[in-house]
Amino acid sequence: MRIIGLDVGTKTVGVALSDALGWTAQGLETIAFNDENKSDMFSKLVSLVNMHEAQTVVVGYPKNMNGTIGESGRRSETFAKMLREHVDVQVVLWDERLTTAAATRVLVDADVSRKKRKKVIDKMAAVLILQSYLDHASHRPTSI
Repeated sequence: MRIIGLDVGTKTVGVALSDALGWTAQGLETIAFNDENKSDMFSKLVSLVNMHEAQTVVVGYPKNMNGTIGESGRRSETFAKMLREHVDVQVVLWDERLTTAAATRVLVDADVSRKKRKKVIDKMAAVLILQSYLDHASHRPTSI
């Protein structure tokens, strides 16, 4: 069962993919978009969902530190709603507080240059969002 994770920005969407068992997340790609090519971006996401036979798409949901929803959170809600109109799989909003900051720290610690960080930060944030979701899902109690 594969799951796709997304970090939605204002100009790019970072994409991560789980392994077949749903244990680990790997960065897949970053999709650039603007107002004119949003339909192309959604087509690409549909293609990725189909190609990888994903059963769930996890969309990062940036909340404020106090739990309220700001402009970025509302943008993710709108994005998830639009994505649900394009795919026939579950679309889940997942709290992503501080994932971009954590992704930046990982890349800085790995001595990735500022120029290269800019190209991969959204993909790395998508990995952290998806891995958080996978870790949470793996600790759910099972029923018999």
